[in-house]
Amino acid sequence: MYVPRHFAEDDVAEMHALMRANPLATLVTHGPDGLNANHIPLLLADGSLQGHVARANPLWQAGNVAGEVLVVFQGDDSYISPSGYATKAEHGKVVPTWNYAAVHAYGELRVIDDPRWIFAQISALTATNEAALPQPWAVTDAPADYIEKMLGAVVGIEITITRLLGKWKVSQNQPAVNQASLIAALEKAGDPMAGLIRARQQ
Repeated sequence: MYVPRHFAEDDVAEMHALMRANPLATLVTHGPDGLNANHIPLLLADGSLQGHVARANPLWQAGNVAGEVLVVFQGDDSYISPSGYATKAEHGKVVPTWNYAAVHAYGELRVIDDPRWIFAQISALTATNEAALPQPWAVTDAPADYIEKMLGAVVGIEITITRLLGKWKVSQNQPAVNQASLIAALEKAGDPMAGLIRARQQ
């Protein structure tokens, strides 16, 4: 990922927060058939990313992952119209762009074909995503024999994170007057990108 210095995010806590808030990640692997991408909800836990895939998915089978893997987490994004820039009226030298926040996590993938581990992983992932609901559902709410059957249809994966790369492209390269006008326009539209720009105003 190309990351100009003014768009770089080095704060690990900020990157972790984005990863937790956007758990559906794109896992990119390289195997005998070339590059492959899977979209998998992953739970950040103790320096690793934990998830599971269908047993029918060839991702987990021996020889289908070679070396380092890449996991992409995508945060808020917004099209930025030149109409939002205050300097448009001044000189018209403005063009559209796209603002976004993203984290790339790199690491080594291992397969965990252990029903107890998978049960714990699915339970933790479910609890995290059900927490805000008025009546959270738990894995144990379903019949035990049904869950046992479901567990047999998936395989666990864990990616030990070796490095993180964060990019918050949120108008840091614009003059203060354009940042202010963009914030006003985006807030009026109810776009959360306004908050990201405000947090990184010069």
